[in-house]
Order: sequence, then structure tokens, then C-alpha cells
Amino acid sequence: MYRPLPPYLTISTSSIDGLGLFAVKNIPSGTNMGIGHVKDDRFENGWIRTPLGGFINHSNDANCDIVESENFLSLVTNRDISTGEELTVYYTLYIPLETAYSDIN
Repeated sequence: MYRPLPPYLTISTSSIDGLGLFAVKNIPSGTNMGIGHVKDDRFENGWIRTPLGGFINHSNDANCDIVESENFLSLVTNRDISTGEELTVYYTLYIPLETAYSDIN
């Protein structure tokens, strides 16, 4: 059966903006929560958002990273997430983590 979100996440009203992703149980650091975007050049910015990618909000102190793998962008926790906490990423036009740091130096 298809699940648009992992069973430990839900969508709820966000104090950041509109709706956001929230943990319904503790999530350990380094958890890959799944695909948030799929590469498709027919769409604006070249990506299609999944439900996971469509409800993640921005934070300057993000608790998740967007990581590129082949033609996908995955959402991965960068620290332990507590039950009830909103999941966030630091994003600028969906530049994936590996790409964002490759130009530094």
C-alpha cells in the first residue's frame, strides 16, 4: 500500500508558514525519511515534489538536510528529532546538500 509519508510523520499547522511536517514519534539522527523530490526537467526548477517535499519548511537552524542521490532528493535528519517537533531544512531553490558544498573551496 502506498503511503505518502513515513508512519512517524504527519502534516499539521506550522508556526513557520502554512502547513509543515511534524514527528509523531522520536526520529534518530541520520534517518533517511524518503524521497522529497524527483528530477524531471519538464517542471519548474527541474524537480517534482512528493508529499514529503511539499510540506517541509525552511529554518536557519534546520534539523534535516536535502541530499541528492541519482535523480532524487531525499530528506535526512541531521540530529535527533523529538515527538511533536517540526522538521525543517535550510533551502535555497532546492540546491541539494552535496551540490551546495561542492562549490566551496
